[in-house]
Amino acid sequence: MTCSFYNVDKTSVFLSCKKILLGKGVVSGVGVEATKLGGTKALIVTDPGVVKAGLVKLLEEPLRAQGIHAEVFDKVEPEPPARVIDDCVKMVRGGGFNLIIGLGGGSSLDTAKAAAVLATNPGPVMDYVGMDTLPNRGLPNILIPTTAGTGSEATRVFVMTDESTNTKKVVYSDFLIPDVAILDPGLTLSMPPAVTADTGMDALVHAIEAYVSVNSTPFAEILALKAIELIAHNLPQAYAKGINVIARYNMLLAANLGGAAFTSGGLGAVHGLAYVLGTEYHMSHGRSNAIMLPHVMNFNKVGNLEKYGRIAAAMGEKTDGLSSYESAEKAVGAVKKLLEAIDFPYRLSSYGIQESDLPKLVEGGMAQSRLFVPNPRDLARSDVENIYKSAF
Repeated sequence: MTCSFYNVDKTSVFLSCKKILLGKGVVSGVGVEATKLGGTKALIVTDPGVVKAGLVKLLEEPLRAQGIHAEVFDKVEPEPPARVIDDCVKMVRGGGFNLIIGLGGGSSLDTAKAAAVLATNPGPVMDYVGMDTLPNRGLPNILIPTTAGTGSEATRVFVMTDESTNTKKVVYSDFLIPDVAILDPGLTLSMPPAVTADTGMDALVHAIEAYVSVNSTPFAEILALKAIELIAHNLPQAYAKGINVIARYNMLLAANLGGAAFTSGGLGAVHGLAYVLGTEYHMSHGRSNAIMLPHVMNFNKVGNLEKYGRIAAAMGEKTDGLSSYESAEKAVGAVKKLLEAIDFPYRLSSYGIQESDLPKLVEGGMAQSRLFVPNPRDLARSDVENIYKSAF
C-alpha cells in the first residue's frame, strides 16, 4: 500500500471531543463526568424508543448518586424537524438546566447538541442555518450514542428537517463539539439487525467520503481508513449476532472515527444524492446513503484510483499486483459484497421508487450541489441523472 503525500503548505484542522470514554459499562460514569462539568440539573434528550428500552434508567442512578437532578425530553423524532428542536430548546431555557445529555441515535444526539447551544443563543433554530453563525458557546453537554452510525458525538454539525420546504438544513459550529462522549457497546446490543445495517453503513459512508474528499486532511485519512477496516470486518458480525459485544465495540469506535474524519475532511456526492431519498421517501439517513454509495463510488473512482484501491485493501480485498484501475474497481465490489452480506438492497427499485421519479430525484440531488465541491470527481446534471439511472 503506497503512502499519501501531504501538501505541507495546506493548513489541516482537526477538531475532536474533549473527552471520550470507550468500553463496556462506561455509561455508569456519566454522573462523575456530569459533576466535572459543573452539572447540577441535567436534561436527558432522547426518543420514545430509548425510553421504552429502559436505557434512560442507566443514567438516572449514576446522576442521582452525584446529587444531580435529571429530567427527560423524550419527543425526538427521526430526521428531527426544526419544531422538535425548538420545543426542546424551550424546555431548556425555561427549566434552569445547566447540563444537556443526549442519549440515542443521531437524531437525539443532534437535538441535544442544538438544545445545548440554543440555550445561550436567542431565537429559533432556523436562524442559525449555515456555517459558524452561532455567536455564543452553549451549555456543557455529554453525548451517549445507542447506535453505531452517525458519529454525531464527534462532529461540529447537526442536521434538521425544514418541514415548510421538506428539505434538510444544516448548522455548523465549533460550539457543537461535545464536552464528553460516552461510547458503551452495552447500549447497542439490542439494536435490531435492520438498524444495525442502516447505522453501520452510515458510518462507512462517512469514512469513505472523508477519505476521498479533495479537502481530506492527514487526520481524516488516518481515521477514515481505520474506520473502513473496522466496519468491513465487524458490521457483518454485529448484524448476524447482535449480542457480539466485541463487534459492537468495534462498530462504536468506527462510527466515532468516521465522525471525526468527516469533521476534518468533509463529505461528498453520496450525501448530496441521498438527501432526496430521505425527504421524499422517508428513508433513514443511513439507508439512503448506503443505497447510493456503490453507484457514486463507481462514478467517482476515476477521480482517485489510488485511494479507492486502498479502500479495497482495507476492506479485505487482495490488490497486490493489480493495476490502479483494477484495485479501484475492487473497492466498489467490496461495498456491494458487504451490502449483500447484511441483506441490504442497493437498488432504488427495491424500495418501490419508479423510474418515472427520475426528474424529482435529479432536482433533489442538484439542490445539494454544495456537496459536489469536495467530491473527487465533478458532477454535471447529466452525471447526476446517470448515477440515479444506474441505481435503478
